[in-house]
Amino acid sequence: MKIVVENAKCQGHGRCYTEAPAVYSSDEIGYIAQEGSNEVAPGHEPQARVGAGACPEAAIRVVE
Repeated sequence: MKIVVENAKCQGHGRCYTEAPAVYSSDEIGYIAQEGSNEVAPGHEPQARVGAGACPEAAIRVVE
């Protein structure tokens, strides 16, 4: 499974990394630190889904 981040959509709400800190992290100004396509570590799939679903801008897609 992987996540695809559309950084241009991120508004820095921080919901992804608040809900799933093991999967998502922030940069120095509060935007999602991941860029583009990223593999999700085994066992973190549920958190990846929760974090992606928490984004009000729909900037994160989960690809199975």
